[in-house]
Amino acid sequence: MMERLNTVWHERSLQIFMAIVLAHWAEHLVQAYQIYVMGWPIPESLGVVGYYFPWMFKSEILHYGYALVMLIGIWILRTGFTGSSYTWWMISFWIQFWHHIEHLLLQVQAVIGYNLGGSPVPMSLVQFIIPRVELHLIYNTLVFIPMIIGMYLHMFPPAGEESDIKCTCVVHRKSSK
Repeated sequence: MMERLNTVWHERSLQIFMAIVLAHWAEHLVQAYQIYVMGWPIPESLGVVGYYFPWMFKSEILHYGYALVMLIGIWILRTGFTGSSYTWWMISFWIQFWHHIEHLLLQVQAVIGYNLGGSPVPMSLVQFIIPRVELHLIYNTLVFIPMIIGMYLHMFPPAGEESDIKCTCVVHRKSSK
């Protein structure tokens, strides 16, 4: 299964994974729009899905679950990448690994009922410096940029790297004359 996900199914797997990533991005961007353009209070700015299902977005388990899905997705699809695209993909993985640790910390606080720093809500470590909404936009950006660079280099590999790719993701294979 893993071999297929990273060879014959790699392109479709990346498309599905990217649809999930972009849907998550859309939620964060809508939330930022609700806060900074529409002037909604942060507790009421829950994105599109949260607007209709607020209970869902007030749960730390949903956020932790998504962080875990991202981490697992990046890890599972990594062996389809080679060369410089692999390097960028793994940079994304390690940033997401830290993001996942932060969400795990939030989840643990929600479960045990004790919040760091005596805060009324669960707090991640970096959240003591950067507010939560902005922090998650930053984290998602920091994960997304190397992911996109990795995907670009995978689809349009630099000279000398195209022969290592074992999937159909390459948009244009250069002819070797």
